[in-house]
Amino acid sequence: MSTERVKDFLSKWNREGEVRELTVSTATSDLAAAALGVIVGRIAKSITLRHKENGALLLVVSGDARVDNKKFKKSFGFNPRMLSTDEALAYTGYAVGGICPFDIPNNVSVYLDESLRRYESVFPACGSSNSMIELAIDDLVEYSNSLGWVDVCNITAPVE
Repeated sequence: MSTERVKDFLSKWNREGEVRELTVSTATSDLAAAALGVIVGRIAKSITLRHKENGALLLVVSGDARVDNKKFKKSFGFNPRMLSTDEALAYTGYAVGGICPFDIPNNVSVYLDESLRRYESVFPACGSSNSMIELAIDDLVEYSNSLGWVDVCNITAPVE
């Protein structure tokens, strides 16, 4: 159901046919990278956080990156707090493991982290724990309707 929602959304750019539905889980960055045969940094993971006021904040970051609390607070003016799995589903309409930056409700602010810019293309989820699409960074910017780039992460794995 959620993957169909993403395919419908991506049909605006004639990209719905590029969504890959795998027979194995891609619910984590490590699982996705292994399933696709790419380095973990090329996985574009979506992290859902409580927004300072109302709504939620969705950060799309490289699979080998972790949110740095100090950098986040400097950029956003408040400490990051992860949403529960139920809250993430309620805000985004996607279950954890398949959360993606596509067709996101207006009360969720989407930002892209600088950690993604190291790559020409990345693989965000497409609404389920076994779906992905390869997108050029410029396409990710356009399709996500992000509010911009932020530098709030540290890379945890060696760059390959």
